[in-house]
Amino acid sequence: MLKTLRQGGYRAVTLEGIARRVKRARTSLYRRWPSKRHLVAYSVLSEMGARPAADTGTLRGDLHAAVATLQRAFAGPLRPALPGLVADMAHDVELADIIRREVLETRRRSMRAAFARAAARGEARGDLELELLLDMLTGPFYYRALFGHAPISRRMAYDVVEYVLRIAAGRD
Repeated sequence: MLKTLRQGGYRAVTLEGIARRVKRARTSLYRRWPSKRHLVAYSVLSEMGARPAADTGTLRGDLHAAVATLQRAFAGPLRPALPGLVADMAHDVELADIIRREVLETRRRSMRAAFARAAARGEARGDLELELLLDMLTGPFYYRALFGHAPISRRMAYDVVEYVLRIAAGRD
């Protein structure tokens, strides 16, 4: 499914085409995913992971784990698919809602939990603008995948986390 999404964008994905490719009846796909939108969201979430911020015992470890999933996805299979998917989301309100709810919010919830654990351990301030920090953690990956002006590398992922950790700890 991601191959089709990469090559032709969201509009090229059809449940009939996917069913042919996986040698299943289209009705069996509809039993699991009620629409193409849901199948695409599931595929993107499967590639990126629903709970990226594993509890490693430290905020640093949790955030490095979380951004590693973005680095792998956007340096790899999702990078060519993202521009078309975002363009299609601009014209398909239901697709945009499903992606926000089932992909983005699921991942953000995981990262919020990492910050809550860190605050409880005294690793992070309790007065953080958490939504802004989550944008800072994830935004560079989306931006670079969409505009292609700079690579998405392990070093970049490492640097993003380290900058956010400075803010979370209250250091300059």
